[in-house]
Amino acid sequence: MSAQNLTVLLVHGAFAESASWNPVISRLRAESVDVVAVANPLRSVSGDAAYLRDVIIGIGTPVVLVGHSYGGMVITEAAAGNDAVRALVYAAAFAPERGESALQLASRFPGSTLGEAIVPSPVAGGGNEFRIRPEVFHQQFVADGTPAEAELMAVTQRPVTEAALAEGLPADVPAWRQLPSWFVFGDQDRNIPAAALRFMADRAGSKGTREVAGASHAISVGAPDQVTTTILDAVGAAG
Repeated sequence: MSAQNLTVLLVHGAFAESASWNPVISRLRAESVDVVAVANPLRSVSGDAAYLRDVIIGIGTPVVLVGHSYGGMVITEAAAGNDAVRALVYAAAFAPERGESALQLASRFPGSTLGEAIVPSPVAGGGNEFRIRPEVFHQQFVADGTPAEAELMAVTQRPVTEAALAEGLPADVPAWRQLPSWFVFGDQDRNIPAAALRFMADRAGSKGTREVAGASHAISVGAPDQVTTTILDAVGAAG
């Protein structure tokens, strides 16, 4: 199978949206890679993964799934037992074991300052959703981006429900146990501590791990070259 038979699906995480992948998209397209940035609902792991599986069916080709942050929860669930998925890439993303939630993994190691940066608001049916306060978004989420980039990302951020962050991975067998996976993340991530990201990469038997010095949580903005290279590694292996 050649890379031309594959589609890369980019799945954003909490407090971001699909355009956060734009620097990576332009680089992948320059390499003639078919790519789609998915609008992740950010409502629940199970529901968001069901939506992603529908997108995969609609694409109609084998895919490489790339998740950022909470998006790693979603790709891990959506890929479980899914023959269309050939590889996984975790970009500053959670790679959960069965039953593990984003909240559990983010707090497993010290260093996250996200709790101090978010504000809740109620959602219909009960519970809350969270967004990052605009005045701290730059430092918290994309410290290595420009002020203009951070301002735009702050006002276009999409909130995530507390239920999504608290839901444990439903799959009996996480997809990274069955599929090759690659990891890329920054050592200055304020949302998910680098120690947690290293732990998950090691546990998953990562085929290739890039830890980018000085990079923030918004790795697709701060280090798009390294993210793109990691995705191309996965595409090359899958193809």
